[in-house]
Amino acid sequence: MILSMTGYGKSRVETKELDIRAEVKTLNSKYLDANVKLPRSLGSYEIEVRNLLSETLKRGKVALIVEMTEKNADAKGGQINEELLKSYFNTYQQIANELDESPTDLFRLAAQSPDVVQTNTTEDTDPAQWKLVRSCIEQTVRQCMAFRQQEGNALERDFEQQIQIISDTLELIQEQLPHRNVQFRNRLQAQLDETMKEAIDENRFEQEMIYYLEKLDISEEIVRLTNHLSFFSKVLAEPQASGKKLGFISQEIGREINTIGAKANDSVIQHHVVQMKEALEKIKEQVLNVL
Repeated sequence: MILSMTGYGKSRVETKELDIRAEVKTLNSKYLDANVKLPRSLGSYEIEVRNLLSETLKRGKVALIVEMTEKNADAKGGQINEELLKSYFNTYQQIANELDESPTDLFRLAAQSPDVVQTNTTEDTDPAQWKLVRSCIEQTVRQCMAFRQQEGNALERDFEQQIQIISDTLELIQEQLPHRNVQFRNRLQAQLDETMKEAIDENRFEQEMIYYLEKLDISEEIVRLTNHLSFFSKVLAEPQASGKKLGFISQEIGREINTIGAKANDSVIQHHVVQMKEALEKIKEQVLNVL
């Protein structure tokens, strides 16, 4: 079972006094890269939030946004910066006159400008309120993990398909090997017939043939590649497969495929090697997104 690093979660907790919303998005990354945006009154809990993300999400580029609104906030909860309001209004009015535009709604525009209305917030949030906020964050993270599981299931099916393609293609290469060896022997014999008029030493010829066939032998690479494919599938079936481990195995698979291609000396086998490389590239791309 694997988990994707791509995820999304959103939740809301609402009481008579508070309206709390949390949203989290995750993308792939080598390490945990968390960007946390909390209301100013929750600043003292940021480390606790980061620890929660680290324990649950493990890895990935994480963007968490938490918003908290007090429903019963009265007028005393904020104040108007009168000087700033006047400055905005005068500036907008001057610009409107210069552009010969109607000054309609300039006051409303000035009142909605940044920092005109300043909210007084307490330095610390009440522990009971923080408990609700944390609950909302935990719900959001659980949704994100469920999303990751869903994406991971799709990745796992794709991995299994690509591994099967490589395995099936490897069988075709094994079937082609005897034919390749015969063709190689015939080509070598034809070249010798053209370049050497006198009789050749059959024993010497057989020795040279054995040397070149051993040099082009790919039986060890086939055995190692088969083992790597089996190991990849085994790791994939673990309770929580590691993306890094799958990445290491895919590198080993690539080495064996490249060696088989270098020793192929046969157009049919080369064609099969290209097919295996294509399947492996798809695996490597998707492995980067595995937790």
